[in-house]
Amino acid sequence: MSRQTIDYKILFYTGLFLLTMQSVRATSAKEDKQPMVLAMSKPVPVPLKIEFASETMDVSRYDLYERLDRELNAFTYTHSTTMLLFKRANRYFPIIEPILKANGIPDDFKYLAVIESSLNVRAVSPAKAAGLWQLMPATATEYGLEVSSEVDERFAVEKSTEAACKYLKMAYARYGSWINAAVSYNAGMGRISSELSSQQGEMATDLWLVEESHRYFFRMAAIKLIFESPFAYGYVLTADNLYKPMKFREVIVESSIASLTDFAKQQGISYADLKEFNSWLRDRKLTVPVGKRYVVKIPTAESLRYGAEKVQVHDKRWIAY
Repeated sequence: MSRQTIDYKILFYTGLFLLTMQSVRATSAKEDKQPMVLAMSKPVPVPLKIEFASETMDVSRYDLYERLDRELNAFTYTHSTTMLLFKRANRYFPIIEPILKANGIPDDFKYLAVIESSLNVRAVSPAKAAGLWQLMPATATEYGLEVSSEVDERFAVEKSTEAACKYLKMAYARYGSWINAAVSYNAGMGRISSELSSQQGEMATDLWLVEESHRYFFRMAAIKLIFESPFAYGYVLTADNLYKPMKFREVIVESSIASLTDFAKQQGISYADLKEFNSWLRDRKLTVPVGKRYVVKIPTAESLRYGAEKVQVHDKRWIAY
């Protein structure tokens, strides 16, 4: 769709809306004294079938339909939050997608990270789940991540994604359904297995669960629909609106660092930048046990500034023109 076509559509609908507002104002002198809302909200159409991870779900049944309806409209009209998701996805999807593919996890599971953390690497929940994939400390260590006062690999994008893949593969092996595996990521395999048995169900989306788990899959399905057709849901983005993917050089650390501030200066960046792109560093120092090594990412000078290079667009569907 060309930029000119989009501009014409915007002008047409804006003009139509203003004419409607003028007509409404003209109907009553009393209404002229009241504030008018200069915005238009239209309920989002809900598809009767959706696809997730190559599994097709009929959502024409009243409860499935209404749960998807709730999430689609919520994401569509939470404008600033949803727009931020597109911006961040341009930085993190290029990292997440290859790891999912290498582990045999369907690409749609990148949307699980979206709803878990809003793609905020530093996210921490009230229950102490952390990182893009919101892993609990015990779960993280079970799947091979280090969690300590100095190092918490739940905040490392690549390593936490690998851990999430291990969980999802195990859940799929148990249920034979990626949808059930997705819901279990929130509720836990123990709870889903128990409820499938006690409620005599086959699909986790048919179970009576706590509110968060009840909504979970449909939040993923809704954000997937919006990400695949943003313009249809009212999001008009250009390449310059997206956050740039960062470029790094890697530094192998095999001995302890007494001061990460000094280390950052030696690498030509600030302490803040070091922590921003290595959020797994949880202290001001780094103790390296014998035989252990860590990889620290140092952003390139070009990556730290906008305007130095054109923003690379990860998914062309996100861009209106």
